[in-house]
Amino acid sequence: MTYTAAHWGAYRVVDDGAALAPLEDDPQPSRIGRGWLSAATDRQSRILRPAVRRGWLEGDGGAGRGTDSYVEMAWDEVLDIAAKELDRVRGDFGNGAIFAGSYGWASAGRFHHAQSQLRRFLNLAGGFVGARDTYSHAAAEVMFPHLLGMSNREVQDAVTSFSEVRKHCELMLAFGGISPRTAQVASSGTTRHEVGAWLADLAAGRTRLVNVSPRRGDLDAAEWLPVRPGTDVALMLALAYEIVAAGREDRAFLDRCTSGWDRFRAYLAGEADGVAKSADWAVPLCDIDAGTIRALALELTEKRSMVSLTWGMQRADHGEQPLWAGLALACVIGQIGKPGGGFAFGYGSTTPVGRDAPLIDWPSVPQGVNPVGDYIPVARIADMLLKPGEGYTYNLRHRIYPDIRLVWWVGGNPFHHHQDLRRLDEAWKRPQTVIVNEHSWTATARRADIVLPATTPFERDDIMINRRDPVLLWMSRIRAPMGHARDDYAIFAALAGRLGFADAFTEGRDAEGWLRHLWARSQGVAQRMGFALPDFETFRGEGRFDVPLASVPSNALSQFAADPGAHPLRTESGRITLASEKIAAFAMPDCPGHPAWLKPVESLLDAAQDELHLVSSQPDTRLHAQNDRGSEALADKVAGREAGTLHPETAARFGLKEGDVMRLSSPRGACLAGVRLDEGVRRDCVVLPTGAWYDPQIVAGEWLEAHGNPNALTIDKGTSGMAQGNIAHTTLVRVARWDAPLPPLTVDRPPPGVANG
Repeated sequence: MTYTAAHWGAYRVVDDGAALAPLEDDPQPSRIGRGWLSAATDRQSRILRPAVRRGWLEGDGGAGRGTDSYVEMAWDEVLDIAAKELDRVRGDFGNGAIFAGSYGWASAGRFHHAQSQLRRFLNLAGGFVGARDTYSHAAAEVMFPHLLGMSNREVQDAVTSFSEVRKHCELMLAFGGISPRTAQVASSGTTRHEVGAWLADLAAGRTRLVNVSPRRGDLDAAEWLPVRPGTDVALMLALAYEIVAAGREDRAFLDRCTSGWDRFRAYLAGEADGVAKSADWAVPLCDIDAGTIRALALELTEKRSMVSLTWGMQRADHGEQPLWAGLALACVIGQIGKPGGGFAFGYGSTTPVGRDAPLIDWPSVPQGVNPVGDYIPVARIADMLLKPGEGYTYNLRHRIYPDIRLVWWVGGNPFHHHQDLRRLDEAWKRPQTVIVNEHSWTATARRADIVLPATTPFERDDIMINRRDPVLLWMSRIRAPMGHARDDYAIFAALAGRLGFADAFTEGRDAEGWLRHLWARSQGVAQRMGFALPDFETFRGEGRFDVPLASVPSNALSQFAADPGAHPLRTESGRITLASEKIAAFAMPDCPGHPAWLKPVESLLDAAQDELHLVSSQPDTRLHAQNDRGSEALADKVAGREAGTLHPETAARFGLKEGDVMRLSSPRGACLAGVRLDEGVRRDCVVLPTGAWYDPQIVAGEWLEAHGNPNALTIDKGTSGMAQGNIAHTTLVRVARWDAPLPPLTVDRPPPGVANG
C-alpha cells in the first residue's frame, strides 16, 4: 500500500497518484485534504524555477518588495548568489544580523521538516537570531512555567484524556468552545480525527456542555453562552467570586495546592480597588445574565467539572489573563487532579490534545547548537525590523531588538500569521536581503529577493511520526518535482558546499541515508518502549506500522493534587501560582501579579454604533494559508473572496444579503469579503477566517486587501510586556456593502517576469 500524510490527515495514494483517499480507520477525515493535491499541482501558483527580484539586482534596498518583477535563473547561478550574500552579511555585520524566521507547518515528514533543515544549516554557518514561542499559544508558552512549573508542551501532554472526561465529567465549561474544525490538524501529522466523535459521545452521555464563545458553532450540541468577545476573564472572575461568596470554595485544595490565594481572594473581593468582581459587576462587561452566572458557579462546585480553554483564548490583548483566571477558577472549584475534572488547555485546538495514546519521543533531525544567543518573541518581527536597537520586555527580562540585515524564511508565511500586514509590508522592506525557500508564490515568496523553489511532500519520500499518534507512515514520493523544484535538504547541502561545511551538514548521507538513519534511531526508541519496529525495507514496502501499545489514560496533575509535598511543581512555591511575587515585582501595568480584568485596547465596551468585533477564526478548508489555491478553498469563496459571516439581523442593518461582497475596515486597513449568514453568531460580531492569500492593491486611490485576509485589519501589538504574543482576536471593524466593480485578484497568477508554462 502507498501512503502519504499531512498535518490534516493521512491518505492512501490511489489511481497511480492521481487521487488520495483517507485512511479507512479515520472516523472523520478532514475537509482540508480534498484540496491538497489540486493546490500542490497548480502551475499558476507553484514556483517552477529559481528567481531573483529585479530591483534587488539593481540595488533598490528592498523598496520594490511586493510589487517588483523577477528574473529567473539557473540553480547554480542563484545558489552562488545566495551563498555569496550570506557570506557578505555574516562577514560585514556578524551572524547576529541574520534572522531565521521559519515556521514548522511545511510538512508532516520527520526529515523534510523545513525549519529543522534551515536551523541546522545556519547553525553550521555561525548562527542566527531566532524566534521564541508560536503564534498559536505564545502567552501559554511564557505563563505556564510560572503558573504550573511546566512548559506549554508538558501541560498539553498531560491534559486529561478524552476517555476520562467521558467517564467522569458532568459539566464541561468550554471557553472558546471545542471545535472539530480547529481540531483537524496536528503538528507532525495525524492518522485519525477523534474530536468530533468524542464530543458526540459527551453530548449523548452524562456531560453538560457549555460553550462560552461568540459563536454557537464553536461547540455544537452544547448550551451556548454568547459572551462578549474579549471579556471572558470578567466571567471567570465573577464565577470565582460567587463561589467564594457562597462559601463553596475548596479551601483545603487552595491551602494545600496553591500559593497566593489570599492576594487573589482580596482582588476578587475588591479589597484593593474597591470593586467586588461579582456577577452584577460582570454583567455589563461580559453580557451574560447575573442569575446565569450565579447558577453556573453553584453547579461547578456540585458536579465533576472541567474548565477548558482553547488556544484562541490567549490570542488577545492581555492574553495572559484568561489562562491565569481560568486556572484560578479551577483551583477555587478544587477538582484539579480528580478524574475527568479540573483544568484543560487545548481541547479541540489540535487533534492529539486529550488522546490517551502513548507518548513516544521519536527522533528528529539534529539541528546543532546556535552560536548566536539572541532571539525575539515570534510575533514581534515587525517591531524588530522597524525598531532596531530599541528596548522591550519579555518574560521578566529587558531586551534589545537586533539590527537585522538578512532574513531567511522557509516553511511558513508571516504574511498569513502576522497582524497588521500593511505594517509588516513596510517593515519587510528594511532588511538588505530576504531569501525564501518555498514551493508556491505565497505573499512571502512574492516579497523575497532570492526565491529558491522547494518540493512538496508529494515529490519526495519521508516518514510521518507523531509523538501521540499510534501509526507510523512511510510517505511515498508519488510525483516528480514540478519544474526545477528541489528538496530543502538538497538546497542547503549545495549551499553548505559553497560555504565550506558540506560534510558537517550532510554527515555523508543523502536524503535516503538520513531516512535510514532516523529509522534506525526510531528502532532504538521502540525497543526501549518495549516493542520492535520492522527493518527499513519492510516498513517502506508495507507503508504503515501500528504501535502495539495500550492506551494510557491520564488525569492532569493527579499526583501533585494527591500529594503536593511528594510531587511539587517547578514553580517558585512548588504549588500552583495564583499570585506571583516575581511578576508583581516586575511592575508591568499590563500584566499584574495575579489574574485580573484589564480592558482590551479595542473592545465592544466602547465601540461606536457601527463597529463590530472581528473574529478571525481558523479556516475549515485549509491549514492556515496552505491550499488556498486548491479546489476546496476556491469553491468555498464568494465572488472569489474569503467568506465572512454575519448574523442575519446584522447583515440587514448594513444592507447586506447572502452572496454579497462587503468591505471591512479598521484603522489598519480595509479588505473585501463575501457575505454569509448564521444566526449562531453574536449580532455585534463578524467572523472572517484567516488564510486567504494576502492581495493588497490600490483601488480608486485606496489601499485595499482584495481577497479577504483579516490580518489586513488586526492590531500588531503584544499581549503584554510579559509574553508579547499576538492579539489577533482584539479588533473592531466597520462594515459596508461593496457596490463598485470587484478588483481582479493578483494571487491567482505568478508575479511579473515568471513564466509558469
